Amino acid sequence: MKKLLAEFIGTFWLVLGGCGSAVLACNYPGAGIGFVGVSLAFGLTVVTAAYAMGHFSAHMNPAVSIGLWAGGRLEGKDLIPYIISQVLGGIAGAAVLYVIATGNGSAIGNFAANGYGDLSPGKYSMTAALVTEVVMTFMFLLIILGATDDRAQKGFAGLGIGLCLTLIHLISIPVTNTSVNPARSTSQAIFVGGEALGQLWLFWVAPIIGAILAGIFYKAVFAVKAEKA
Repeated sequence: MKKLLAEFIGTFWLVLGGCGSAVLACNYPGAGIGFVGVSLAFGLTVVTAAYAMGHFSAHMNPAVSIGLWAGGRLEGKDLIPYIISQVLGGIAGAAVLYVIATGNGSAIGNFAANGYGDLSPGKYSMTAALVTEVVMTFMFLLIILGATDDRAQKGFAGLGIGLCLTLIHLISIPVTNTSVNPARSTSQAIFVGGEALGQLWLFWVAPIIGAILAGIFYKAVFAVKAEKA
C-alpha cells in the first residue's frame, strides 16, 4: 500500500506541477515561463518525487510501469494496481489544478491537454504525433532502465530521469504538448472533454508501444544475462 500511495502522490505532483506550470505560468502576461519553463517544471516534478519517494516507488506513469514489467523489473501482479493508482493520482492533480485555474473566473482553455491536428500546438498530424510519442517514450524508458540498473552510479537516477523528461518536453511540446504518460494525458482530457477525449487513445497506445519496445530491447541487449552470454 505504501508503494501504491507513493504512485498516487507522485503522479498527483507531476500533473499539478507540470501541467500547472503550463496552465498557470506558461503564458502569464509579461512574465510567462514559455516552453522551456514548462519543460523544466515537468523534469523537476520527477526529480523531487524520485528523491522523496523513490525508496518506495516513483514510476508516476503507466507507460513506465509497463516498460519496467517488459524489462523484467516489475512483477505482473503489481502492474494493474500501479496503473490505477497513477491514473487516480493524475485525476486528483488535475482536479486541484482546475479549482486553481478557474479561481479568477477564466475558462480552462486546452488545460495542457495532449493532441494532434487542431489540438497540436504546432498543428502536427496524427502520424507525427504517433511517431513522436513512441520514440520519446522508448528513449525515456531506456534512460530509466539504464539509470536504475544495479551497475549504474548510485544516487543519480532521479536527476538523470528528470533531465531526460525535460529534454523530451523541449523536443515534443510543439508536436503533442508532450505526453509519454497516459495518466497525465487522461487527467487533462477528462476536464477538457470533447475532441481531447476523442484523441486520448493515441496517448495510451503510443507510449505503451514505446515502453514495451524499450523494455524488451534493454532486457535483450543490456541485461546482465545478455552480457554473460
